[in-house]
Amino acid sequence: MSVPVADPVPLLLVGLHGHGRSHLRSLLPLAASGLVRLVGVCDRVPPAPDDDLEGHGPVPFFEDLSTALERTRARITVLVTPIHTHLPLALLALEHGSHLLLEKPTTATLAEFDRLVDAVEASDLACQVGFQSLGSAAVDAVRSLVAEGAVGRVRGIGGWGAWKRTSAYYARAPWAGRRRLDGRDVVDGALTNPFAHATATALAVAGGGDRPPLEIEVELHRAHPIESDDTSALRLRTADGTVVTLAVTLCAPESVPPMLVVHGERGRIELEYTLDRVTLHRPGRAPHVTTHLRRNLVADLVDHVRHGAPLSVPPAATRGFMHVLEAVRTAPDPLSIGPEHQEVREEDGVVHRSVHGIADLVARSAESLSLFSELGAPWARPNVEVHR
Repeated sequence: MSVPVADPVPLLLVGLHGHGRSHLRSLLPLAASGLVRLVGVCDRVPPAPDDDLEGHGPVPFFEDLSTALERTRARITVLVTPIHTHLPLALLALEHGSHLLLEKPTTATLAEFDRLVDAVEASDLACQVGFQSLGSAAVDAVRSLVAEGAVGRVRGIGGWGAWKRTSAYYARAPWAGRRRLDGRDVVDGALTNPFAHATATALAVAGGGDRPPLEIEVELHRAHPIESDDTSALRLRTADGTVVTLAVTLCAPESVPPMLVVHGERGRIELEYTLDRVTLHRPGRAPHVTTHLRRNLVADLVDHVRHGAPLSVPPAATRGFMHVLEAVRTAPDPLSIGPEHQEVREEDGVVHRSVHGIADLVARSAESLSLFSELGAPWARPNVEVHR
């Protein structure tokens, strides 16, 4: 007796260029397996005439989201658009009866986040937020190690990230590196966009992803001539008192995988969240390394839509992160890092800025749970903004 196979779920991708290309690639195996069917793409800029859309072949193109939703009747809309467009486009998709995969960060402000949560609840539709690292079993593995006392009482969680981004990164779109654009909040800083996963994953490990932190301190700096932060640190205390410190930069000599470290009284747990790799260190024992599977968040959403399975990253799971974003949004503008503290190289019109000693500094921050100004960085000034 044959088992009936469910029809592929019609899916619309909004945001064709930039990060949208990686979504096209990740959707390809889901389409090949019959889980989804790409029924259209939507963007202000059309694809090139010879664009095979990363292997999907010819797909209807739309410039207007309402038109795309009406004509495709997509059951799932994947929004890969600028941060300040997340709320209005999400509301539009919900009004058309479409479930959502919404790229991170969830929204540009905490007030917008509350509006989104209310709209999703009122719609009886599903919304998954694109924090891919929260779909990794590595997060649960770390939490299990902590719960079973593998490293004893947790003293705190430190995290660092050191990536290399050039002037081309900030020239790629009008909103890149902006705190505001045309009167709207954007908040495209290192902490809130490229390293948003570090914050969200640290909160998930600490068990505080769905709750506001008790206290948040931020130090925002910039080496590039931009509005937002490119080299910053934060320290927060979760609702249950766990201290989390993150130090990140987009001005490193080279990019390396970011790291979260759970500091315990009898050892430490390292989580390389981009690699889904967990390393347990305990005195007198060899490090124990495990690599974990990561759930595709679109597949996870389809499973929810079809079978009611729990979502990996509903909006509520990002509430703690959104309080961090709000602290960054309302903090004073980032302090400039002077040219005497940078190495500046230009090649073919592209400028790369590297802050002296920054890779070591962010790692020291994660180890000591300290902010830049507390570590004596010559360019760091205690511009700490405390939110309770």
